[in-house]
Amino acid sequence: MLTHTQVFSSFSTDDIEAAKEFYGQKLGLKVADNQLGGIDITLASGGQVFVYPKDNHQPASFTVLHFGVEDVEKAVDELNSAGVQTKIYGDDELPDMPNDSKGIWRDENNLAMMAWFKDPAGNVLGLVGNNQEAIAAQEEMARRARQ
Repeated sequence: MLTHTQVFSSFSTDDIEAAKEFYGQKLGLKVADNQLGGIDITLASGGQVFVYPKDNHQPASFTVLHFGVEDVEKAVDELNSAGVQTKIYGDDELPDMPNDSKGIWRDENNLAMMAWFKDPAGNVLGLVGNNQEAIAAQEEMARRARQ
């Protein structure tokens, strides 16, 4: 069995200073220089993410980090007013998850909501609604489906 003291995620960037400004100023996260030349980002949950410089960086083809938020619409509006674009996918790119003009996807019951945006290096980040009422309704629908 693996004995460990810490678990963290990591991903690369092509511009560590731009990443520091984006995650620290635009997203309001705690950012600190790392002795390896990257940055450590501390999340609200206490978790950490290590972002490291990579000369031949290629953005990930998947969402590297999701942020659980109470109100996706409000979070999208805040990001947009900070200059962060949240309409990054056209309906042809996500045919099973069409999103509105702000880039917000909603399930057919308007309970679950998600949105995506990119950091300066092109890495995709996501917002996921963690509205407790919506979560309870989804759990109830799943329970009924199992009966």
